[in-house]
Amino acid sequence: MATLPTGANFKRTQILWELGLHIAGDPETKYGGNRDMCITVGSGAGEEMKPWLRFSTGSAIMAQSVARGDIDVAFVNPSALLTQAYRGTGVFKTPLPLRIIANYPSMDRFVIMMRSSLGFTSLHDVKKARYPLQISLREDPTHSTLVLIEQMLTCYGMSLDEIKSWGGGVHPAGPPNDKRRMAGIRDGSLDAVFDEGISIWIEEALAHGMSLINIEPETFEHLTAIGWRTVKLSTGRFSHLPDYDCIDFSGWPLYARADLPEKVAYDICAAFGARHDNMTWEKGTFEGVAQIGRETDATPMDVPMHPGAEKWFREQGII
Repeated sequence: MATLPTGANFKRTQILWELGLHIAGDPETKYGGNRDMCITVGSGAGEEMKPWLRFSTGSAIMAQSVARGDIDVAFVNPSALLTQAYRGTGVFKTPLPLRIIANYPSMDRFVIMMRSSLGFTSLHDVKKARYPLQISLREDPTHSTLVLIEQMLTCYGMSLDEIKSWGGGVHPAGPPNDKRRMAGIRDGSLDAVFDEGISIWIEEALAHGMSLINIEPETFEHLTAIGWRTVKLSTGRFSHLPDYDCIDFSGWPLYARADLPEKVAYDICAAFGARHDNMTWEKGTFEGVAQIGRETDATPMDVPMHPGAEKWFREQGII
């Protein structure tokens, strides 16, 4: 398929897309600011634009907006946050009527690393010592890792605010390999890193005196009940790393409310099939368009698939 459909209208649409990417991607815009985009398909043939289908990126709690019908289809990272929305657990108080259309393959893990010289092997040790831990965390206040960290620390009877009260500090990082984080790992000013995106920072941490901190079975039990998965670090693309039980941070499900018309969900899947060569897939993870419609290490699915999507994947022989 050609990169663009035929017609000047689609050239103008691409221009708008590129302009939007540039403006939303302004590095001066702080996290939580105007950094997300909503794509609307509809009719602009009259005096006003008549929206028909609205796609969006954004935070995990945007699931509330999808369930209300304000947005039709959205991405979330990782899959476990959609699971919480569907079950009504964790940050969601009631179950939301949501379904998966497709799952973008993204294989990742969430780990806790601390400087080995501290002698800590568990977060219980930090709590007992009331240690003023200097931690590198994501600076985006809506980032899914912060949800997980809050849910995890509760199991140890502490919070980030409590760690700060002991003299600890939170050191912000934008991307996982933020230059501020990497400098702190190298010079020893950081005591700990709690994060995902491990492929671009964990080996540097291991090489500079940091080690993986164990998560207790009872903590895993609590987190899996909410909707997280427990996995081995040393699997798939991370098979060269130590054997370690951690939290799965994989999958970017594209989801919709349950009553989205079946034909719409079907057509979205057909669009994946028709235009998959034009999409930016995660290098080393994407195994073909069939992967987005079935359970794999990179596409965990704990939420039912939308019937329209299921029909398309069945017709392709994928499920």
